[in-house]
Amino acid sequence: MDAVLRPNQSLSERGFAIVMAIVGVVSFATGLMFMALGAIPVIGFFGLDALLFYFLFRSSFRKQREETRIIVTAKEIQLTHVPTKGEEKRVSLPSAFARIELSEPLTPDSWLRIEYGKKAYVIGRFLTLAERKSLAEALRAALRNSKRERHFS
Repeated sequence: MDAVLRPNQSLSERGFAIVMAIVGVVSFATGLMFMALGAIPVIGFFGLDALLFYFLFRSSFRKQREETRIIVTAKEIQLTHVPTKGEEKRVSLPSAFARIELSEPLTPDSWLRIEYGKKAYVIGRFLTLAERKSLAEALRAALRNSKRERHFS
C-alpha cells in the first residue's frame, strides 16, 4: 500500500483569482460611492478589507501544503510527514507489530493512530470521520496482506 494524504483544497488558483477580482471590484466600486458622498477615508478601509481577504486565503493555502505518506510493505510501515512549516519527519515501524487504532464510536476527537509498542502516530487529522474510517480499514487490510506475504514468501 502506498497512500498520500493531503488536506482537501477549498479553492483552486483560478478560483482564488476570480474571488479576489470580485472582492477588488466590489470594494473599489463601493469605495468610490462613499468617496462621492464625501466619506473619503472609507475607500482605504475597503482596500484594507480586500488585502485582509488576500492574506487570509494565502494563509489557508499554506496550511493545505501538509502531506503524509504511508507505505506498507511486508517488513515495515514507513510514515513520512511534511508539515506546512519545518522539516520532513520519517518513521519506520515493523509491520508485524504495528496496529491501527480508531476510537469507536466515531466523534470529531476520534484520531486515527498507528501504534507500535508505547508509541502512537496520529495521521490524517484533517480527514473527515468517514475518510478516517475508510483509511483505517484500508490500512488494516494492508497489514493483513503484509502478514500473509511474510508467512508465504
